[in-house]
Amino acid sequence: MHTNTAQLFTEARTHNGYLSTAVSDDTLRQLYELYKWGPTSANCSPARVVFVRSEAAKAQLVECMSPGNKVKVQQAPVTAVIGMDMAFYERLPQLFPHADAKAWFVGNEALIAATAFRNSSLQGAYLMVAARALGLDCGPMSGFEADQVEAAFFAGTSAKVNFVCSLGHGDPSKLFERSPRLSFEEACQLA
Repeated sequence: MHTNTAQLFTEARTHNGYLSTAVSDDTLRQLYELYKWGPTSANCSPARVVFVRSEAAKAQLVECMSPGNKVKVQQAPVTAVIGMDMAFYERLPQLFPHADAKAWFVGNEALIAATAFRNSSLQGAYLMVAARALGLDCGPMSGFEADQVEAAFFAGTSAKVNFVCSLGHGDPSKLFERSPRLSFEEACQLA
């Protein structure tokens, strides 16, 4: 197996604690420049990310997190708040000029919500794979108060929070034993 697949998947772990090693602005820009190329339907690209790093911003985010996730946010040098722009379709004339894709969404709230959630989730996964490719460790979390996160980090925008992911250099002493995965037969069908 290639080293990259080990770094990205088979040897990578979800981290619960982090070393104090900083993550630079340049690394965060490189991260974006990698993950932005992951495919989304009609190139809609609804993810909006806030990289929470300052002590003040961390304190705000900690207040929004469930008890088991507070320390993870405090320890991580960066926590990405992955949001979804509910007005993503306004950018489709720029991002998908091949058709009038904006018209597919205008007034269709169910389609907007499903497309924003599905594709920002994909982009969040691309962000984690890109972070691993850059040598960072990840800790995705969904234990938070969405209304509080949105008020703190997306106020005045059309974005809503999807999930949160801590980034940095993981502390191996804080890892749990590796959890099992389903077998091919349990998770897949050949049709």
